[in-house]
Amino acid sequence: MAATSGSVRLQRCVVSPAGRHSASLIFLHGSGDSGQGLRTWIKQVLNQELTFQHIKIIYPTAPPRPYTPMKGGISSVWFDRLKISNDCPEHLESINVMCQVLTDLIDDEVKSGIKKNRILVGGFSMGGCMAMHLAYRNHQDVAGVFALSSFLNKTSAVYQAVRESDGVLPELFQCHGAADELVLHSWGEETNSMLKSLGVSTKFHSFPDIYHELSKPELEKLKSWILTKLPGEMERQSE
Repeated sequence: MAATSGSVRLQRCVVSPAGRHSASLIFLHGSGDSGQGLRTWIKQVLNQELTFQHIKIIYPTAPPRPYTPMKGGISSVWFDRLKISNDCPEHLESINVMCQVLTDLIDDEVKSGIKKNRILVGGFSMGGCMAMHLAYRNHQDVAGVFALSSFLNKTSAVYQAVRESDGVLPELFQCHGAADELVLHSWGEETNSMLKSLGVSTKFHSFPDIYHELSKPELEKLKSWILTKLPGEMERQSE
């Protein structure tokens, strides 16, 4: 049965800030993973928890659904797709439903007193693609978007939404392993180039000898970028 906003409350794994909560980060896992799984993976790669003094990190888990690349098997995926390729149509129905469900998560943060421009969204692989749909099609006023080992289809609805936008769009931060054989490095590059040509401020970092995985150098770069987008009180006062 298709999920609809209001009927689905995502399971979420939360890492609270060490100090006063003044910003939030929503980090979406890749296909078949979970919020807790992503948090554990990051901890293993960094040899420590990813934490911030003032930023709450939310790792939601995608609800189980039939997934076509697994011959209709049930998996924790943000949306369905015909195949893992950048030259097939998007399964917009499932993407749009999940945009609504994830909007509830953003709304929860806003209700708790966090402004939209103090919220970052991003993810690994399918999670990064989902984050781009969420931000560029529905929440163009978030602080920024990050996509690790991710791509958009050539005819993505994200491109259309960006073309039609007349406001300032959130910056995109991308990392991609040059040896990735599942989500090709060229797909990530093409996504970045396309969004840049449409007026999005982008950063793209390539990592040689990295496959479809998280790496310590990439996570360290991401952490630095997060702090430029969501500075703490001291940094904001000195700007």
